[in-house]
Amino acid sequence: MKILVTGFDPFGGESINPAIEVVKELDEEILGATIIKLEIPTVCYKSLQVIEEAIKRYDPDVILSIGQAGGRSDITVERIGININDFSIRDNEGQQIIDEKIYEDGPDAYFVNIPIKAVVEKIRLSKIPASVSNTAGTFVCNHVTYGVRHLIETKYNGKKSGFIHIPYLPEQVIEKKGIPSMSLEVIVQGITEAIKAIIENEIDIKTIGGTIH
Repeated sequence: MKILVTGFDPFGGESINPAIEVVKELDEEILGATIIKLEIPTVCYKSLQVIEEAIKRYDPDVILSIGQAGGRSDITVERIGININDFSIRDNEGQQIIDEKIYEDGPDAYFVNIPIKAVVEKIRLSKIPASVSNTAGTFVCNHVTYGVRHLIETKYNGKKSGFIHIPYLPEQVIEKKGIPSMSLEVIVQGITEAIKAIIENEIDIKTIGGTIH
């Protein structure tokens, strides 16, 4: 098995993005699966172009994208991507797209097809906080969550993809009072456990993972 793991470059005025830092620290092989690491730009459509080029080059079985969700306190496994670009800030090429579909010919949403609840359970078994998330936002993280699923459905049938959000690193919140963070070491362990769960679970487990709000 080959797993392509992507991480964004820094954005939004930050000098570091924990997503790509975590990807860099992953082992080259996990449970016999080859881990292919890829940095992607926090840029609308260009991020998807870079991912598609890697899909063509490496033919991975799974595409797992990692993104920063500053303000979240745990590792959050996304359930769904929606067909909208509605940027509250500019991407790294200055684009601020508002209320436009990612793909005009695409459905309103795609559920990811990695085993999200098995991933959450595996991370929690390592004593790391994790949960299912039902929104990937409307910035480039959602753009990639939806866009990669669309690529799979229209061009690369049979592959799996998913998206995991991670908190700030401690050094990012020194001037952000009251904002949670998580160490790089702990996040790397959590993402490693997530990858193990993807390898071990062809079908997701059935357990409580929903929320009231």
